[in-house]
Amino acid sequence: MTEPSALSAVPTGTRDGVLRFYFGPMDCGKSTLALQMNYNHRRQGRHGLVLTKHDRSGDARVTSRIGLGSEAVEVVDDLDLVALVRGQRRVDYVICDEACFYTVEQIEQLADLTDDFGIDVYAFGLASDFRSQMFPAAQRLFELADEINRLQVEVLCWCGRPGRLNARVVGGKLVRTGEQVVIGDTGAAPIRYQVLCRRHYRAGDLGDA
Repeated sequence: MTEPSALSAVPTGTRDGVLRFYFGPMDCGKSTLALQMNYNHRRQGRHGLVLTKHDRSGDARVTSRIGLGSEAVEVVDDLDLVALVRGQRRVDYVICDEACFYTVEQIEQLADLTDDFGIDVYAFGLASDFRSQMFPAAQRLFELADEINRLQVEVLCWCGRPGRLNARVVGGKLVRTGEQVVIGDTGAAPIRYQVLCRRHYRAGDLGDA
């Protein structure tokens, strides 16, 4: 009897896979939801892979600010995600944290996993960068995903309005130029990020922070 590969063709009549994109600003619980979703699927006996890129921990892990964490595969720019899944015995779903940092080609590969092999793909990430411009990978997810979900955990600007935009703060000042990807977090550091409402992001007003 031939062992089925992780990417055996989808049998006729089986359910289609789904590509879902969950997005929101920093601190809205994207990684927490990714970990919860992985836990729920595993409880039902499904087999999955957890992927990440540039996690705040600096390791090949998905971590959340509330203390949850899980080992993950680090997605480097030249990693072929279809080939990665092909190397597994069985994959029913893929959790993709920090998907905004993937390459556009890797987003296409996620769509291939869904369309050609019936694998469920759940992608989590930011929509826009510190300049309020969309990440290329996030834009492609908006274009390709079957479902797009803004996370409902409310993040507040210092003024109390809903926080929507991720400001990069260097030396205590908001900056609008520089490399698109510079890893940082929302804590105190020479380079950090702060979630602001549209008004205060555009004004460059960090409040008393």
